[in-house]
Amino acid sequence: MTEPEENRRQVLYWRLLARLFDTEEQAALESASVAVVEDIGLPSALLDPNVAVDSVVQRHPELAAEFDGLMVPEAEDGRDKAAEVRRAALVSKVLLNVFAQPPHTVTAGRLSCWQSDAGWLERALGCRPGELRGGRSGGAPTGLGGTGGGGTPDLSTLLPAIGPDLGDIEADLVKRMHLREVLADPALAAKLSPSMSLIEQLLRDKDNLSGVALANAKSLIRRYVDEIAEVLRTQVEKASTGKVDRSVPPKRVFRNLDLDRTIWKNLTNWSPEEERLYVDRLYYKQTAKKTTPQRLIAVVDQSGSMVDSMVNCAVLASIFAGLPKVDVHLIAYDTQALDLTPWVHDPFETLLRTNLGGGNDGMVAMGLTQPKIAEPANTVVVWISDFYETRVEQLFESMAAIHRSGAKFIPVGSVTSAGRGSVNPWFRERFKDLGTPVISGHITKLVHELKTFLTS
Repeated sequence: MTEPEENRRQVLYWRLLARLFDTEEQAALESASVAVVEDIGLPSALLDPNVAVDSVVQRHPELAAEFDGLMVPEAEDGRDKAAEVRRAALVSKVLLNVFAQPPHTVTAGRLSCWQSDAGWLERALGCRPGELRGGRSGGAPTGLGGTGGGGTPDLSTLLPAIGPDLGDIEADLVKRMHLREVLADPALAAKLSPSMSLIEQLLRDKDNLSGVALANAKSLIRRYVDEIAEVLRTQVEKASTGKVDRSVPPKRVFRNLDLDRTIWKNLTNWSPEEERLYVDRLYYKQTAKKTTPQRLIAVVDQSGSMVDSMVNCAVLASIFAGLPKVDVHLIAYDTQALDLTPWVHDPFETLLRTNLGGGNDGMVAMGLTQPKIAEPANTVVVWISDFYETRVEQLFESMAAIHRSGAKFIPVGSVTSAGRGSVNPWFRERFKDLGTPVISGHITKLVHELKTFLTS
């Protein structure tokens, strides 16, 4: 990068840092940044954190494509050096809008605007909107790894740290908003976009809502549940299917004819003189799958640290409950346990019956779980928790007993879309020694494990 271009780029990034860490404007940096932006043909609104990215793109639609993948690493060779200055201006915009938050009370419109800007940041990092905040997205981040060339910061390597930060900022904005008053006003409530932070707050406050406010809260929860369900249902459909059951003979119909195998097995009947293959046996493809009923028992820690797991698991349980030959049971617990199986087909109703918060006593959930294991060989128990428990050794021994009985026991540390969460190291080591390591990461890992077991 030539010296003038490097200086311009540095001005934009120094101005970004100054605005992030000090609410007071630095006159010299502001004027220099305005000059740089105008000189390269970009709108000065890029420098104003009070102007949403949506507003900039609406006025300058040609910029929309530039934000997509903006912060994903690129090869250094052949990079347009002058374009780095333009890139710095766009990167500064999304970072400033998301991380420079005003101290005053948050309105519904302000929250909605921030959520939109956060979505643009996620798109810039190569993710789907909502993905890094543990939201509704299903795919893994595409902007992981690599190093940026040409001296450009490889901001995509910060994805594991940015995700929790975005979630924390959103949660803080929700807390600073007078949510009950917003929900009581249909016009203001309509501006809210469902997110994990908002759903958590709604679930915690649902017993204090009534009338219009409660109706709006339920509407937001149902919208979010439907969005999560759409993504997870796709993941379940894409997960591996079961092994073919060779004990079931193939159906002898034309659509199952294995033409390649038929030709191969009858090659000895080839007549060179007639140039004709005589077939004395037809071969068919095996298509039958095992249909043994399987029982899935999902046990979910509903304490304060596991809110997103509770939401995702309620939705996931309802999807698996819709599969043929799968008997799904759902149990939630903190210091008390609740059997949610009667509502497992409706994650919305399930969530309305949860009581988020409190401590952890997995033994109360174990009391409901063990009687449900009638046929261990056809049972999978998924236990979702951070495993910071009250009766540690007693609970682990009960879990080990389930494993020894022949049932499949899957301990899960998190089922978030962002793939983050902590697990008690004491439990982690013992699960590893037991041969049932903790699944902790993206929700697709759990989907794959369950689909493989239930269809094998």
